[in-house]
Amino acid sequence: MIPSPSRAVRVLTVDDQAVFRMAAREVIEATPGFEAVAEAGSGAEALTLTESLRPDLILMDVRMPGMGGVETSRRLHETRSEALVVLISFEDPADVDPVAQGCGAMACVRKQDFSPATLRKLWEDHRRIT
Repeated sequence: MIPSPSRAVRVLTVDDQAVFRMAAREVIEATPGFEAVAEAGSGAEALTLTESLRPDLILMDVRMPGMGGVETSRRLHETRSEALVVLISFEDPADVDPVAQGCGAMACVRKQDFSPATLRKLWEDHRRIT
């Protein structure tokens, strides 16, 4: 589902580091047309929140203890394929891509490059038209 112009893009941030979740929330809140609906500290929590909140966009940390972002993305893709999943990592996307292929994520971005302009571009470039 694509949000209407009157409804903000609903974003779920998934990262085991509270500091990055807080930074991501600030970026989301600073981006017109986007709304931070929830944060998860683990892959398992992300699966639960996605089912109940049905976000439009999920920012997913690649490396988390337990179920990492790639496996969580695979599971989300199997159960809720209309959500746009973007992997986030301190690593270069070229280093993440071989591991992440086939997980259902639409893009990978470095955490240090995450900004309102990046968020908007990711959505505009990869949103699904249904």
